This record gives sequence, C-alpha cells and structure tokens, in this order.
Amino acid sequence: MLLALDIGNSNTLCGVYDDGSPTLRSSFRLSTDRDRTPDEWLALLTTMLAADGMRLADIDAVVLSSVVPGVTTWLLEMSRRRLRLEPTVVSAALAADLGVRLLVGEPAKVGADRIVDCVAAFARYGGPAIVIDLGTATTLDVVSAEGDYLGGAIAAGVATSLQALATNAAQLFNIELHLPQRTVGTTTVEQLRSGIVLGHLLMLEGMIGRIREEIGVAASTVLTGGLAPLLADRSPSFDHHDPNLTIDGLKMIHDRMAGGMRR
Repeated sequence: MLLALDIGNSNTLCGVYDDGSPTLRSSFRLSTDRDRTPDEWLALLTTMLAADGMRLADIDAVVLSSVVPGVTTWLLEMSRRRLRLEPTVVSAALAADLGVRLLVGEPAKVGADRIVDCVAAFARYGGPAIVIDLGTATTLDVVSAEGDYLGGAIAAGVATSLQALATNAAQLFNIELHLPQRTVGTTTVEQLRSGIVLGHLLMLEGMIGRIREEIGVAASTVLTGGLAPLLADRSPSFDHHDPNLTIDGLKMIHDRMAGGMRR
C-alpha cells in the first residue's frame, strides 16, 4: 500500500492507496505538530490505520509534500528508520521530471503542495486552470494550457484572518465560520462573517476575473483544501470542487516516478 502525506502549516493530510488502485482507500487529518518526534508520528499513524482495519506494516511506499521543513525531517526519519522505506519527496527540483515547467522568477521557491495541485488539476481537468487551495493560506495557482505553472497569488486564509483579528482587536472574538445570508450584519457575529467569509469569497471572485483577463482566456477553476467546503457551490466562479486533489496528486506523482524505492 502507498502512504501519501501532505504536510501543511496547520494540518497533515494522510491518504492510503491499495497497490494498483487510483482510488483513495482511507484518509485522515493530523495536526502538524512541529515538536512531534518520529516515534510519535509512527504511533499516531499506526493508530489511525488500525481504526480503518489496516496495518502500518502493509505500507510499502511513501510519497510526501511539505511546507514545514522540520516536520519533513521527522517524517523522513520515521520512514527510513521504522518503515525501511525511502520516500518520494515532492519539490521544485522534481518538477522537470514530472513534465512541469515552473515559469516564474524564483522556481526553487515554489511550494511542493502547489506543484502537486497543478499536476493533479491538469491531469483531471486540463488547462488552462486556476487552482484555489483554501487552508492556513489561500493560494491561487495558474496552470497553462500545456500544464506549466505560471505563478499565482497568496492571501491569508479565512480562519487565519479571523484568528488575527480576534487576537489583535480586544472586543472581537473567534466565531463559527459559515457564509452569511446577508451582507449587512445586524450583530457583531453577523458582521464578522460578512466581512471575513463573504469578503473572502468576493476577493476570490475578483481575483479569478483579473487572472482570466491577464492570461486572456476563461481558465477553469478548481477549489480544494480543508476550508473549501465553506465556499464550494457558493459561486458560479468555481467550476470544480475537488477535496482530494492534493492527496490524489501525490498518488499520481508517485506512479509517474515509478513507485520510488520499495521494501
């Protein structure tokens, strides 16, 4: 079985695939604790797999992408020492092997998760495309008609914006996030939801319009990420909602790299 790990700033998404199957068998999220040791990661993964009737001993390949270098180090050590496996690690250096040109000013600094999203979006929906990933940060990534990465934009995520506001404004507070029914709120909670959640949606609609204008074509849009359900089906600007885009992209990359090294 293949273990795919997408390590984000707040959460780590784990996915398991049976050998030869493109279908996600099991997935779960763990907090991205930077102080968690390799053996603690091992214990957590063992427990979560067992809950779905699987054993860690059945894992014979690992692929991962990460934006947290310290956690990457721990997971590499866990995989090498405990599983006796050398993981496939997605990075900008791997892009050329995947047939993706990074047509930006600083290609070495393109995040691994963004490369994975572009590979998966192009494979599933073709190009040009705009991939919108809603997590700790909200990222917009532009894929060309040939599958190359053209660049994008980065904004604070919905939850991150709310947390920053609640931390720095004494009379504001954290609330449950969902799209409000009205723009004009009559309570503090309604006004926070309008400004943060609806405001985020309108920002995305505006950015999609400006990106399409800049590249000169009505690129399709793909929404993904942990907070995507908050806005999915809420705007005609979103063509596809693909919650498994990143983890399935890791599976695609693993297959393209001939499975990496196996036990």
